[in-house]
Amino acid sequence: MSHLDNDIFLRALLREPVPHTPVWLMRQAGRYLPEYRETRKRAGSFLALCKNPALACEVTLQPLARFDLDAAILFSDILTVPDAMGLGLYFTEGEGPKFERPLAEEWEIRNLAAPDPHVELHYVMDAVAEIRRALNGSVPLIGFSGSPWTLACYMVEGGSSADYRKIKKLAYTRPDLMHRILDVTTQAVTAYLNAQIESGVQAVMVFDSWGGVLSEAAYREFSLVYLQKIAASLVQEKEGRRIPSIVFTKGGGLWLEALAASGFDALGLDWTMDIGRARALVGDRVALQGNLDPAILLATPEIVVAETCRVLNAFGPHPGHVFNLGHGISQHTHPENVAVLIETVHTHN
Repeated sequence: MSHLDNDIFLRALLREPVPHTPVWLMRQAGRYLPEYRETRKRAGSFLALCKNPALACEVTLQPLARFDLDAAILFSDILTVPDAMGLGLYFTEGEGPKFERPLAEEWEIRNLAAPDPHVELHYVMDAVAEIRRALNGSVPLIGFSGSPWTLACYMVEGGSSADYRKIKKLAYTRPDLMHRILDVTTQAVTAYLNAQIESGVQAVMVFDSWGGVLSEAAYREFSLVYLQKIAASLVQEKEGRRIPSIVFTKGGGLWLEALAASGFDALGLDWTMDIGRARALVGDRVALQGNLDPAILLATPEIVVAETCRVLNAFGPHPGHVFNLGHGISQHTHPENVAVLIETVHTHN
């Protein structure tokens, strides 16, 4: 078994007892850190940073140098997969990600193919291997991907969307084409996550960021069924150790029971759901990750302490809690507040 100085994050995901609640933060390597902004400037662009294994490794490690975190997460972007499918990802300042060739025509959808993660996405695998070497067994490394539905949203809308009009119209008027996109994307995501595991990540997470924009019936048809397929096809064990998996549907609190039965080891919760109620509903089946509102980190240190304790107390003295935010950390966060949060989680009793 590969040696790990601190494996409490992995143990908590498997609902084993741990000495204290482990903590990491979604988007922990990001713009709120001056050292990250510096490296990104050196890289030239966000995409150049993602595609340079040495720099991706550098920014992955930055928050760990500063804070006592219990896990590192690969620095990358969920849109590397559709980019590798040939849709032409680019970023415009202040507008976020866009695709040069969004899926519009039936023939484009029919021609869509899953990329080989070791070819089109080899830079991600190189980054994983480099980060694992640099971590040298200090904490586990998390790999991740977007969910098929969330990736499809970007692939059809051509970027982020206010109303998801194009993709919902496609789903309702041409479910055959919608399922074709989701099938190929599911193959791509599964192969991508398993390649990350092969390259050295010790846990994986699927971000279903836009699952919550669907009705319950549509969620089950266009997102959940594909999440179940991924969970069933993930590599379960590597280096003599179980590889835990986490699924996070933003706005998924309504479907907790269905998500708990989807085959993942842990559910990420957004900040809208009371974590104590979530534990009462599904906590004997899965671990829970979350779920402080990231906006609380914009408040005073006293408020950060109080609200962090509120989440910890709501979960209570049970196994299976990984502390996190209910979504990615805001770029306007003061790093000092992050230190306060982590200290509070680790010393809370």
